[in-house]
Parts: sequence; C-alpha cells; structure tokens
Amino acid sequence: MKKHALLVLCIVLVTTGMLFGAGAKESSSAETEKTVLEFWTWRPEDVEFYEGQIARFEAANPDIDVVQTAHKNTEYNTILAASLSGGAGPDVFQGRAYGGLATFADSGFLEPLEQWMPELKNYSATALLGATSPTDGKIYGSPAVSQTVFMYYNKDIYEELGLKVPKTWAQMISNFEAAKKAGYIPLGNGAKDGWCLETMLGGMGPTWYGGTDFYNAVIKGEKNFLDPAFIRMVEEMKALGKYLPDMYMGISYEDMRSNFFNEMSPHLIAGSYEAAYFNAQNPDLNWGVFAVPGQKESDPAYVSVYADMNFAMNANSKNKDAAVKFLKFLSSKEFGGAMVSELKMVSSVPGVDASSDPFIARVLELQEHATPYLFLVGFRYQQPTGSSLWQAAAQGVMAGTLTPREAAKQVQDGIASYYEPFQK
Repeated sequence: MKKHALLVLCIVLVTTGMLFGAGAKESSSAETEKTVLEFWTWRPEDVEFYEGQIARFEAANPDIDVVQTAHKNTEYNTILAASLSGGAGPDVFQGRAYGGLATFADSGFLEPLEQWMPELKNYSATALLGATSPTDGKIYGSPAVSQTVFMYYNKDIYEELGLKVPKTWAQMISNFEAAKKAGYIPLGNGAKDGWCLETMLGGMGPTWYGGTDFYNAVIKGEKNFLDPAFIRMVEEMKALGKYLPDMYMGISYEDMRSNFFNEMSPHLIAGSYEAAYFNAQNPDLNWGVFAVPGQKESDPAYVSVYADMNFAMNANSKNKDAAVKFLKFLSSKEFGGAMVSELKMVSSVPGVDASSDPFIARVLELQEHATPYLFLVGFRYQQPTGSSLWQAAAQGVMAGTLTPREAAKQVQDGIASYYEPFQK
C-alpha cells in the first residue's frame, strides 16, 4: 500500500513538473517570439513624450517591444556613426537632414525607404529634399518636422519695461538697451557651442545678407561669402556681443536656455524646437516670438527654415519588418498631431493640421518670409561643411581672434575647395 502511494506521488510530481516545465517552455517561447526594436533619439528632453507614444504603439503591436535610448544632441552623430560603422546600432533612429543624412546614406548605413513606405510620395518636395541623398536620388528618411529660427521674447518683461515688439533693427537694439539698463541680460545667447552661433546666424543673419536672394545667388556661384552684405552681417553679429551675457564665450547651449526660461534675459535667438522645453521648465513663463526685423519697416523680417528630423532605418537591422511598422507609426497623422500638440513642432506628415496649435499658427505666420537655413541646407554635403566652417569662424569673430572679413574668407576658401560654382 505504501509502495502504491509512493508510486502515485512520484507520478504526480513528475507530471506536475512536466506541466510546469511545459508552461515555462511555452512562456520562454512566447518571449523569444517578441521582437525588440532599438530606437535612438538626440533629444533627452523628449523622453517622456516618446515613452507615451511607444506605449501606444506597443499596445497595438503586442509582439514588438521598443527600447528608447536618448543621447545628448552634441554627441549623437559621433555615437551613432561609430555604432553603425561597427555593424550594430539602433533599428530605427532620428536621422539628420540634407548633408547629415547623405553622409550616412552614402556610407551604406541607411535603408532606402520607398519600397517599404510608398506613402512617402505624398510628402511635400521641400520635406523630401532633406530626406533624399543627392548621390543616388533615393529617400532614406521619413520626414518628421521642420524648424524655424527666430527671436523668443518675454512678454512680462516687455510689459514691465514698456517695450513693444520691434519693427526695425534699431528698435530691437533700443529694447536691448532698455533691458540692459534694467539689469537684465539683453540677449541670452552664448558662443561656447559653435552650432549655437549658426543658430544666431539663422535668426539675425538673413536681414543683413539678403535672405533667399542671397542664398540663391551663392548656390549658383553668382555671389560668394566675401560679398559685402555677408561681411556686414558678421560685423553686426559681433556688435551684438555687448548685449550677450558676461563672458559669453563660456556660455553653453544649456546656459542660454536657462537664461531665458529663468527670466534673466528677455530675448533668445533659438529654434521653434525650444517651445515645449520652455513650457516644461517654467510653466509660468509668458513668452512670444517675432522675426528679427530689417533696417526699415518695409524690409522683410526673415526667419530661417529647414527640414530638421527624419526617422530612418538601419540598413543592417535584423528586424526590418517590425522596424517598418514602427516607422509607419512615427509617420502617421496621429503621431504627427502629437508632435504639434505636445512638442510644439511643425509636423511634416501630410494631412496634419499644424495650425491647430496657437504657437504653430504663429510660426506659420512668420514663415511668410521664410528663407533656407543658409549653411545647413546649402553646404552640408561635402567636407569641410559650410556649418563647420562657419561655426569655427564665428567663434573666432566673437572671441576677437578673427575679423569679420577674415572669417568670411575662411568660410569662402573652405567651401571653394570643393564647390565648383565658386571655382569659376
């Protein structure tokens, strides 16, 4: 009897073990069937936004897990290039535009997307320009957003000081003087990070060098960067130094933003991508934007505009079917609408009503006098890029080691080393 009971117990234990073992095996099998996508961005400030969007995607695609990694924007390109060149890297990632995209595409790191996403044909030609390699004419990114560079201003400080939005350059300088007299930093920008001086160029430069007319002329080689109007623009940028923070050569990007959202400065030349960040850092901040005015009220008040971000796929991804699903999600009207309402960015996705947000409506209004973001749009396709040349030259001017003409010649000579229209 005892032997019989023992035999039954053993059978029960073995059977139970088999059942639990089978369950564990099935669970393990189910887990291995789940595809994990690596997704990289260069905007740590947007991590929460993407977490929310990823949760929506995963709810609709329970067989896919998306792991987000956000790198510092100034380090992103280097980290991404090193990873992709090693045959690794993320499956889907935020890619740059224009020459920044072409460099990765021409290196074989990016997957051409037309065969995966035929809906790309519905995007505007302007948006697709920043996502297309000029080498082979293929589209390597799904256009996400465009950015606009202009002046942010603090409405409460303006009211306190009795200031009005300037309609001429002289009126803007007068506002700077009033802010300085009242103890504020008139203009919060800094020069530690060279790319921030390219942003400053985008905000204040076109009014002096002539906007789109000048851009078209230099692209054709009819003018170059030794043009008197361009040199005058560099001189005016240098003159703004007396309104920048003390020791502005040590003022970084983060310092600049802090100057504005902490209300130490009533002005900041920056991109439309800052709006949501400012709101998050200081919900009570009462700010607006204006285009830096020309010398006369009748002069166009230009804003520099560029295609900023593309969502791209790693050519070496082992999960391309799942990656395409995520790319299509990131290219949907719902996601584009969220970019507008939550991140305050102008979505490139066709059919998204960007004007539904008051800030975006204002941005679109300022784009009446839009001009290409000079070096990023026109001269980032070969080395040395116009952006790298300008950033170094501008830092030299602001530090007092280069004259405006020397800086302009440095830019001109660097681009002329490969740009045929400048070699005639």
